[in-house]
Amino acid sequence: MSDSDTAAQLRLALAEKISSPGWRHALEAVPRELFLGDAVYRQEPGRGWVPIRRPELSAEDWLALAYTDETWVTQIDGVMAEDATGPVTILRPTSSSTFPGLVVRMLETAGIGEGDTVLEIGTGTGYSTSLMCHRLGDKAVTSIEYDPVVAARAKAAIAQAGYAPILVHGDGLLGYDDAAPYDRLIATCAVRTIPLAWLWQVRAGGTITAPTRGWLDGVAFAHLQVAEDGSASGRFVNDDVYFMTARPHLPPPRPPLVMGRGAMSESRIDPAILQDDTALFVAQLAAPQAQHSWAEETRMLSDTGTGSQADVRPNPVGGWTVHQHGPLRLWDAVEDALLTWRGAGSPHQSAFGLTVTQKSQYVWLGEPGGPSWDLPA
Repeated sequence: MSDSDTAAQLRLALAEKISSPGWRHALEAVPRELFLGDAVYRQEPGRGWVPIRRPELSAEDWLALAYTDETWVTQIDGVMAEDATGPVTILRPTSSSTFPGLVVRMLETAGIGEGDTVLEIGTGTGYSTSLMCHRLGDKAVTSIEYDPVVAARAKAAIAQAGYAPILVHGDGLLGYDDAAPYDRLIATCAVRTIPLAWLWQVRAGGTITAPTRGWLDGVAFAHLQVAEDGSASGRFVNDDVYFMTARPHLPPPRPPLVMGRGAMSESRIDPAILQDDTALFVAQLAAPQAQHSWAEETRMLSDTGTGSQADVRPNPVGGWTVHQHGPLRLWDAVEDALLTWRGAGSPHQSAFGLTVTQKSQYVWLGEPGGPSWDLPA
């Protein structure tokens, strides 16, 4: 069997596994192997991110890798996998080929279908861009990539696959006004807040679908509808998706943490609750400018902008002791939010919603008039 026949069979098997009627033909047609380049990273315990090079594998093994429903990292801190001289220990991937099952779930969540025009924020390898081109047509798809090397690689792969969307090298947070208005906007990178430019470029009745991620690493997946007045509102969906954060939305360097300073009190909650993904998301709503870290049994929060800090540690006689200093009482705010959430039954992020206007953005619990928290400007 030829390599092309093997790839075609693997695409059929992948499409069967993902089982999406709307995207099946695209999955069967788009050759994912074109979008992986000549190497990818695989994380290995004790070694970090190890490059796997195409020339070092048989054609069959490389194709099997390409059609595994798995995310393959292609760049770490600006270093493409084929340029790595060995394992990379820095743990911050900056570009990847997301596993096809998740790509399709995102496209389905966004409600993308025939007749839609789409703005994609984050071209990445170009695989999802090509899936949309196959279903919607080249002229319906506009995609923006921030990294120049990633953008050039994607452009070449998309062309090799036979597609010709509008490809833009630039800041996706600014959108792309020249092809607006769009019916759908979908982001493949996470944002802290929804850029206002996106609202201006999506038509009334259109949708914005984007993963969100804050500085505490709390995540939620937003699906919003744009209203006639230019605002947008909607709920977070059931999927918990973890995407790389848009580079302008990454946190600043964290200052040194000093434990045991400031006013002392007793915590009303066990800080271990922050190991729960939804609890972390709720805590982030209350302290959106804070970052966190563990030191042995101590949980620490630090707000870079104000210099406020808090630490929570076990008390030898029971409970947990809190120290807070600076203008913001970080742990008090986190406690209040978590107690509100627990009082509502500790629901998943999908019980929350997001409203975006020209002047503010806020997350609400239950209904738009329920408890709410402002997102950072």
